[in-house]
Amino acid sequence: MRHKSSKLGFGKSAAYRKALMRELAASLVLHEKIETTVTKAKALRPYAERLVTLAKVDSVAARRKADRSIARKPALKKLFEVIGPKYKNRPGGYLRIRKTGQRAGDSGEQAIISFV
Repeated sequence: MRHKSSKLGFGKSAAYRKALMRELAASLVLHEKIETTVTKAKALRPYAERLVTLAKVDSVAARRKADRSIARKPALKKLFEVIGPKYKNRPGGYLRIRKTGQRAGDSGEQAIISFV
């Protein structure tokens, strides 16, 4: 039996989770705030914070590593040209999650994840 599993699985395959995180991260970078479920927001936060930490050091290696973790090229460009320099002196904690209530259709807990 596996103990202390740290990743949120969503009951989906690893490929689905990877694609979901890449797309959510790209949307977050492009729009600087997105509304999603609380579970997805909590899974996205450490993923996106690692990308911002990479973007603080604008090197070719950092860009290539981030390119593997983010889905869209305009998001990658904005990450390194706008968001990385903005948080250059901040040691971490770039994102905030605020709960916004329940979705009308299925009462799913919603949250807004945004940059501080």
